[in-house]
Amino acid sequence: MLDRKTIQTIQSTVPVLKKHGTTITSRFYELLFTNHPELLNLFNHSNQHKGRQQGALANAVYAAAVHIDRLEAILPAVKQIAHKHRSLGVKPEQYRVVGENLLKAIKDVLGDAATDEILDAWAKAYQVIADVFIQVELDMYKDVAEQPGGWEGFREFELVEKEVESKVITSFYLKPVDGKGLAGFIPGQYVSVKVEIPNDPHTHIRQYSLSDTPEKNHYRLSIKREGRISMHLHDNVKEGDLILLSAPAGDFTIDVKSKRPLVLIGAGIGLTPLVSMLETTVIQSPERNVHYIHASINGEYQAMGDRIMELSEVEQLKAYFCFEKPTEKDRRNRCFDKEGYIDLPWLKSIIPGDADYYVCGPDGFMKMVIHSLKQLNVPEEQIHYEFFGPAIDLDAETLPVQS
Repeated sequence: MLDRKTIQTIQSTVPVLKKHGTTITSRFYELLFTNHPELLNLFNHSNQHKGRQQGALANAVYAAAVHIDRLEAILPAVKQIAHKHRSLGVKPEQYRVVGENLLKAIKDVLGDAATDEILDAWAKAYQVIADVFIQVELDMYKDVAEQPGGWEGFREFELVEKEVESKVITSFYLKPVDGKGLAGFIPGQYVSVKVEIPNDPHTHIRQYSLSDTPEKNHYRLSIKREGRISMHLHDNVKEGDLILLSAPAGDFTIDVKSKRPLVLIGAGIGLTPLVSMLETTVIQSPERNVHYIHASINGEYQAMGDRIMELSEVEQLKAYFCFEKPTEKDRRNRCFDKEGYIDLPWLKSIIPGDADYYVCGPDGFMKMVIHSLKQLNVPEEQIHYEFFGPAIDLDAETLPVQS
């Protein structure tokens, strides 16, 4: 536990962190990767270049400072990050390295304003926060390794089938090489894929949502051809090749015990966790009403549309498709319900009132949908969402995007 003086010192730095947080975390990553280049194997380089990782860490440090006297308030965020860390293989000893470089970054950015008293207070606070992460992650490692079909680290899987789902999305069907059982998962979870690209000095790890139901003897990853790693998987990995996977992780998961209607709202590749939720609910909870709403550019980009329409023959499911720019073929086949973008009036006309809402898609799309749901007085605890990558500020302004 932290003493009162340390807590007060940390709280006094809140305004500084709000102003200089991203500068501090940018400097932190510069120091970290210079001093420990091996850690580049754990991080998404694209998120680094876009500044998303730096912003997410700045928000996490700021939240820790604000809630330093009641760290239980940030426990949900800790668990979300811990899921990522466990899937990446982050180890307890790496927290010491992070702490050392974070303190150096604070000193570099703040200069003389970072007094010995402030640095000592942050050293103590960081250790307390790191201990929370370490314990949560150790529990996760233990649980996932001891569950039926579970494993530690990365396990070899064979790509047994590639199925083209749309112009940009392909599904990868994977079975464990050792022939042993598969760890179960909760719909909405993801796995980490470890990739080595020829002539690239770094190993790359990416998270992809599981898009099938848990009871299968395979994992299915439905991946959009976007970004260097995903393009490598699309273009160079063929049936019969081996891929390294972590055990499933993530807390964007469906509440299977809820009796409220289920509303799944996605755009583009955001459908992947939602399709898993949909298929599982149809199998396990046939009495639960489901509304599936998905936005894409047009029918050429719409993945799994035929499967969703097949499922919609079941009375419990109502499916709606929004195409930004429908083709003539789309118009002839009448395979969409709205042209343009999903908006508040249309949402209001098709969704039930009291329901559980799960949202996934591009950042701008998610902001628009979540703000719309709040305008429709949906309770915050009934709105669930996940970002593909580091979390962003939902209150920042942006245009709706559905791709």
